[in-house]
Amino acid sequence: MELAIDLDGLEGTMLAGVRLIAFFMVAPPFSYKAFPATAKLILALGLAVGVAPRVTAGYTSLDTGPFLVALVTQLGVGLVLGFLVYLVFSAVQSAGALIDLFGGFTLAQAYDPQSQVNGAQFTRLFQMAALALLFASGGYQLIVAGIVRSFDAVPLVDGTGHVGTMAFGGVAGLLVAALSQMFLATLQIAGPLVVVLFLADVGLGLLTRVAPALNAFQMGFPIKIGLTVIFAGALFMALPSVVSSLTGDAVQAITGRG
Repeated sequence: MELAIDLDGLEGTMLAGVRLIAFFMVAPPFSYKAFPATAKLILALGLAVGVAPRVTAGYTSLDTGPFLVALVTQLGVGLVLGFLVYLVFSAVQSAGALIDLFGGFTLAQAYDPQSQVNGAQFTRLFQMAALALLFASGGYQLIVAGIVRSFDAVPLVDGTGHVGTMAFGGVAGLLVAALSQMFLATLQIAGPLVVVLFLADVGLGLLTRVAPALNAFQMGFPIKIGLTVIFAGALFMALPSVVSSLTGDAVQAITGRG
C-alpha cells in the first residue's frame, strides 16, 4: 500500500496558513489576549486546509530561496490585512478616548493588558463593547470570510505562476484609506457628544465672565461628568449599528474592494 502525498498542495497550504496565522494575531477580535495562541493556530490551520483546494490550484513547489521569500511575503500580507482591520475598529476606541478627554476622565487612565488598550473608562468600555458585539452579531464570521476571500485579491500564485504579492502603492493606498476612514468614523461616533461638552465649556466661560464670584469652572467638573454619562448612554445604544458598519468596511478593506 502506497501513501501518495501532494507536496505541492502541502507547501501551498503551509503558505496559506502563515498568512492566516499572521492575520489572526493582529486583527480584532482574534487579537484579544484572552484567546489562547493555540486556538488561533488551530483556527488558522483549519481554514488553510479548508481553502487549500482552491488557493493552491496551479501552485508548484519552490526552491529554498524562493520559498523563504514566499514565506516572508505571506507573513507580510497577513500582517498588513490584519492591521487594516485593526485600523478600522480603532475608531470605536478613539471615539471613547475623545469622550474621556472632553469629559474629564483622562486622569483615571489605566492599561488593559488583555486588549492592550491604555485609556480611561469610556475608552476601555467602548473597546470591550465592540469586541462583545463582534461575537454577538456574528461580525467575526464576516471577517473570517473576508480573509478567506483575500486569496482572490492576493492569490498565492498569480497568472504567471509566481507567488502573488501586494504592490507597495496598493498597500499605501489601503492604509491611507483605512486611516482616513478611522478618523471619519471617530468624529461621527463621538462628534455629537464632543460638541455638547464644548458648548458646556463655553456656557461656563460666559457664566464666569458675568458672575466671577460664582467660580463656575469649579462646578464644571460634576456638570461635564453628568452630561458625559447621560449622552454617552445614548451613544452606547448606537454601538451595534456602528460595529456592523465598521465590519462591512473591514471586509471591503481586506478583500480589496474598499
